[in-house]
Amino acid sequence: MSEFTTELLAKMSSHTIHVGIVGMGYVGLPLALAFLERAKIKVTGFDVDKRKIDLLNNGKTYIMHMGQDRVRLAKDTGLFHVTSDFDELREPDALMVAVPTPLTSQREPDMKYVVDTSEAIAKRLRRGQLVVLESTTYPGTTDELVRGILDRSGLKCGEDYFLAFSPEREDPGNKRFNTATIPKIVGGVDADSGALATALYSLAIEKVIQVRSARVAEATKLTENIFRGVNIALVNEMKMVYERMGIDIWDVLAAASTKPFGFMRFNPGPGLGGHCIPLDPFYLTWKAREYGMSTRFIELAGEININMPRYVIEKLQNGLNGAHKPLNGSRVLVLGLAYKKDIDDPRESPSFELIHLLLERGAIVQYHDPHILVAPSMRSWPNLPTLESQPLTKALLNAQDAVLLATDHSGVDYALVLRESSLLVDTRGVYQEPQPNVLKA
Repeated sequence: MSEFTTELLAKMSSHTIHVGIVGMGYVGLPLALAFLERAKIKVTGFDVDKRKIDLLNNGKTYIMHMGQDRVRLAKDTGLFHVTSDFDELREPDALMVAVPTPLTSQREPDMKYVVDTSEAIAKRLRRGQLVVLESTTYPGTTDELVRGILDRSGLKCGEDYFLAFSPEREDPGNKRFNTATIPKIVGGVDADSGALATALYSLAIEKVIQVRSARVAEATKLTENIFRGVNIALVNEMKMVYERMGIDIWDVLAAASTKPFGFMRFNPGPGLGGHCIPLDPFYLTWKAREYGMSTRFIELAGEININMPRYVIEKLQNGLNGAHKPLNGSRVLVLGLAYKKDIDDPRESPSFELIHLLLERGAIVQYHDPHILVAPSMRSWPNLPTLESQPLTKALLNAQDAVLLATDHSGVDYALVLRESSLLVDTRGVYQEPQPNVLKA
């Protein structure tokens, strides 16, 4: 055990350790709050978004489910500070990296943010620092890519500095589990790094599980999300097959869910959303090619899920045709912009692809979402017009040729929507009983 290992463990034990978190988004902010609330230690957040920095430093939040009171109390402790000055990366004893890992237009890993952050840390890395990557990525990122960059500092991993991977497991809006209560997986590049990262997270997380290596931790995260992606693709495919047979998938799922073993329910939808499930499987398929492997099962699931928005638009178009209306020139209201119910998270939401496809076909599009009042600019859909959420009124519904229910927020008056819509396309199974103006998609 090196002297730096002993020193870091002592700081953790005395709660005098200083933590830095790069990226104050849907992963970094809740992680910061967990350390502040449960460990009462100093936390510095790093971000390049001035709006986020100003809000947090004034005790305000931009993520609905985080809660205004939690952020205000964090600021009032005097232990929380957010900055865009990356020279301050020298100061924390431990640095956690929670930056985006998107895909390129060719659906290959875009490691720009991880690389840029690693280079910024390498320029300022000092002896005795622990670096933990949280961004979801392919196996080998931590000990190949990140370590390769940090080693340029001239410091030696495992002796002068320490490096580990611990995948985020955030589930925005989940009422049962939060950052502190979701078990944390940790894998170090070496023994000391793994032990240090495990001890650090144990200050703020109820249960920490140390695995054999950083690669095992990276693969664990991908496996969790691929499992969900594949099963969602399966139920989406069954939805389309059963629809041809005149069978309602929601009736089937309700019946199958009565089996107390051997069945786990997944619900169909208009496509995948969130930062993880639509993207993560492609990180493994890309890395697998390096080993001469073809991940056909995963890629097929991805193909099905990617094509779901087009299936939904086809159903909507068929519904309009039945009313002797073309989609071109029709007014369509999209209900829900967030990727799942009761949150304000728009990342990779299928609603954006639905809007893109509608506009591409000449429809006049509006949307309603009680949690997202202005549609943000999205990396995957850079050319969408600026839209604002419209109040959900009888007049708005009556003015539409079709309403497309994309996200089933709890606060929506679905009785009003049903009563006042001439054509209603339901992608979430909100309307279980057959209705003359409802198409399930």
